[in-house]
Amino acid sequence: MSNRSVSMKKIVSGPVGLWTKYKEKHPTTAEFIVFFMLSNGITVLQLVLMPLFKSIFAKTALVSTNFQVWQLGSNFDGSPYYVFDYAGGSLADGGGGGLAYFLAVQITIAIAQIINFFAQRSITFKSSGNIWKAAFWYVIAYILITLGAAAAQGFYKAPIYDLFMNTWGWGSVGETTADVITMVINSAIAFWIFFPILKVIFKQK
Repeated sequence: MSNRSVSMKKIVSGPVGLWTKYKEKHPTTAEFIVFFMLSNGITVLQLVLMPLFKSIFAKTALVSTNFQVWQLGSNFDGSPYYVFDYAGGSLADGGGGGLAYFLAVQITIAIAQIINFFAQRSITFKSSGNIWKAAFWYVIAYILITLGAAAAQGFYKAPIYDLFMNTWGWGSVGETTADVITMVINSAIAFWIFFPILKVIFKQK
């Protein structure tokens, strides 16, 4: 083996060895670090997919299809407060994006969570437990978190879009910026809730 190969091996094995020792001493913290890195990667994927699906559905009549379901009381102005509040009409015209926006968001999140399930199971937690049982509880957690995040979105979605598109007058750029911010907030909510749940779901034998 050449001296160069030996040197490269030492350079690579050094950090790997330190990381291995760190994982042995701080297993939960190490898992959280890997979980954090993977979650950020998944968030970037969502930021790429969201505009793609949104542009596809924007060309359909679904934009004008009202999708406001599961009313929970009222807003401060007396209007109904919905868990999923996507009024018909494009965002640029003052609507909520309709069923088109809802599908763009949910399909993006669903794809991201499928990838996240396998990545976190195999890389972060290295789980050897029953995959079907883990998948079942993951889906339950995903549905509950989605409902919670959707309900919370009613507090910040409209003000964010109004700020960037109308108050600051950014138009389509403001809409894209608001898309990114709302997706990041959504991902952040899921991030902090999912870690302790996955810690239980992805058990090691």
